[in-house]
Amino acid sequence: MSGSSDNIYNEKRSKLTNLFALFKSPKEPAAADDGKAISSSSEKATTQMQQSDLISRDLSWMKFNDRVLDQATNEERNLFDRLKFLAITSSNLDEFFTIRVGSLYNYLDFGKERLDYSGLREIPFRKLLMKEVHDFVRRQNECYKDQLLPLFASHGFRIVGIDEITGEEHTAVEEYFDRTVYPMLTPMLFDYTHAFPVLLAKVLILGVITQVKGTTSEEDRKLSFVQLPPNLPRFYVIDRDDELLFLPIENIAKAFINKLYRNVDIVSTNLFRILRNGDFTLEESDDIEADFIDEIKQKIKSRRLGRVVQVSIEPDVNPDLLNLIKKRWEIDDHNVFITDALIDYTALWGIIKHPEFKDQIPPTRPPVPPLGLDRERIPDIFETMRERDILLHHPYNNFEPVLQMLEQAAEDPKVLSIKLTIYRLAKNSRVTEALLHAAENGKHVAVLFEVKARFDEENNIKEAQRLQKAGCFVIYGIGLLKTHTKLLLIVRNEGNRVLRYAHLSSGNYNEDTSRLYTDTGLLTSNEEYTHDISEFFNVITGHSIPSEYQNLITAPRYMRAKLIELIQQEAENAKAGLKSGICIKINSLEDRDTIYELYKASEAGVPIKLIVRGMCCLRPQRKGLSENITVRSLVGDFLEHSRIFYFHQNGNPLVYGGSADAMVRSFDKRIESLFKLVDPRVRQEAIHILYYSLKDNVNAYELREDGNYIKCEIEEGSEPLNVHQAFYDVTLDQVMATHLFEEEDNRTETLSEEQAQETSATPESDISDTDVAPQTEAGL
Repeated sequence: MSGSSDNIYNEKRSKLTNLFALFKSPKEPAAADDGKAISSSSEKATTQMQQSDLISRDLSWMKFNDRVLDQATNEERNLFDRLKFLAITSSNLDEFFTIRVGSLYNYLDFGKERLDYSGLREIPFRKLLMKEVHDFVRRQNECYKDQLLPLFASHGFRIVGIDEITGEEHTAVEEYFDRTVYPMLTPMLFDYTHAFPVLLAKVLILGVITQVKGTTSEEDRKLSFVQLPPNLPRFYVIDRDDELLFLPIENIAKAFINKLYRNVDIVSTNLFRILRNGDFTLEESDDIEADFIDEIKQKIKSRRLGRVVQVSIEPDVNPDLLNLIKKRWEIDDHNVFITDALIDYTALWGIIKHPEFKDQIPPTRPPVPPLGLDRERIPDIFETMRERDILLHHPYNNFEPVLQMLEQAAEDPKVLSIKLTIYRLAKNSRVTEALLHAAENGKHVAVLFEVKARFDEENNIKEAQRLQKAGCFVIYGIGLLKTHTKLLLIVRNEGNRVLRYAHLSSGNYNEDTSRLYTDTGLLTSNEEYTHDISEFFNVITGHSIPSEYQNLITAPRYMRAKLIELIQQEAENAKAGLKSGICIKINSLEDRDTIYELYKASEAGVPIKLIVRGMCCLRPQRKGLSENITVRSLVGDFLEHSRIFYFHQNGNPLVYGGSADAMVRSFDKRIESLFKLVDPRVRQEAIHILYYSLKDNVNAYELREDGNYIKCEIEEGSEPLNVHQAFYDVTLDQVMATHLFEEEDNRTETLSEEQAQETSATPESDISDTDVAPQTEAGL
């Protein structure tokens, strides 16, 4: 750990006068066969990895970010769209280092053993993983410099250096520095009398080496750090008649850095950026009330001091500075990324979102009403829910019915109570406002607020406390478990009876991300659902153990076992010569037990079609193991976030939606739920989502046995099918004609044309204006 070097200079200060000499590494002659040894070691690790029946979680995730980067290289996309995807790869990689690489270093730093799914131990796996990351960063930089940067001028803008502006512009920039930037900068000296400063993650930092004016002796040199405040715009914009110039803030700071260092010579100024380990685990506690919130707050603060796992730095870095920070943070060349392009491509959002380019952002189509409704906003959502179940498919369908349900409930004198789970909220959330109004109107409001939602902890605590002060009953998570399920229950007194209305979903109660993520939600007043949800809330807010749910599969107790049971049933059907098939659409597939059951089902002859957006640890198409399994990933305009589980059941399909992926954390460390789709039309709509996802030939990538993905091509004579466009135009006839497996033709439960027409009827209602969803940042 880095603490081992904290006091080195104190122990030796009497012996050494040059700070940099303390951190210099002795030069040793390289062994003649070093290159061969490294190559041999790498080949051995690769061979071992390929022999494993499982694909490494982290290496699979890197392949996912490759698919995102592929969008940035797609010449058919608008330049600003491509810049968006490049920025997303950068924010993705930041989180990967903060969490996944941070987790790996928890094992390395504390001497704990770790066996990756690839079969590699922690040390050889780190080398292999970091090599993959370096290769990815190289491709990122090539995309930016070779493909995107040359297009800037033709689109009316450039990113420039301080030497590319006119004298008049230079004067304006210097005035900006003096007025705005200079007062915010604080040089932090590191020497024998000043401790090494706390440098923040994801912040641009200047490492400045100075020496007494007129001297050349290295012994007189000093090192200090200047952090560029993250609340400053990343670019200073110069508006010329024919183009916009974007001058990076780091270039401005470097140009005028001498104003912070009077009467000394500046030897070197180098820009760098660090990422720290942000992976932490809550300690088990019997008391999880007020103390629990304080614990979360302390964990958030600890992220500032996590060990450094990555350094991005300029190519002309002073070797003394580089050597010092490597020694200081106990990192090596694997952790250091030298780049001659932009450090941190998330800066590109400053260009993408500039008002000048608003008309150049590709527009998003306005949402359409769900198949169960002919309009998005109706006078009485509860009346419609009493008539039929409604499947919402976002962002193709608006989130408005869910918001209307909450807002109508807040004002409706017949509504007695509202219960829901919250994982992430939008800024200026209408959900929060509706709950506040409901509490003010005397309704019982119970909210399970997941304050451990990664990187949203502070916002969730703030919003939860607002609700608590308004009189809502707020529960701050359940011990060490994350509450990831998305459930809403409204109880309404309708005179001679009390009815319950529910919303079950794969996505968050977040009206912003509902425009960017593909999710499914179910609006229902079916008593089997509402009874299950009431029981489930009693479990997570009180002390109750339900005997059995009718339509829910829940975690952490039952989900893995139930899904494995359903997989095994398909295998038994296949062995008995009955019709079988499995189709699953999820974000991630990592749970070992589930994967091996899928392998067994494949060997039994079950056709298995998997749609896994992100990481997939299952290795498909391996002879004698997974020959009947195909895996594809969809990456495109929207973030694929819906989860659907389909089991053929000998022609009587069983289909579930919900919030859970097939991951250890979903099954063992989270409160999750999957809900069975019992209404035939709604179930058929979900099957159609799977069908289109399997037919897409624009956004799809196929996973090969070796762990690599290949882009699906549009075959000659075929029409392109882009699900991110096609779902806007889906008709009920298309839905009813859908079959995932040919054997479904004789299944027993289908809707007749007459029934389909009957269930699509909707009372007259008012139409509300629908905004076109803006092109906004979506972390993948």
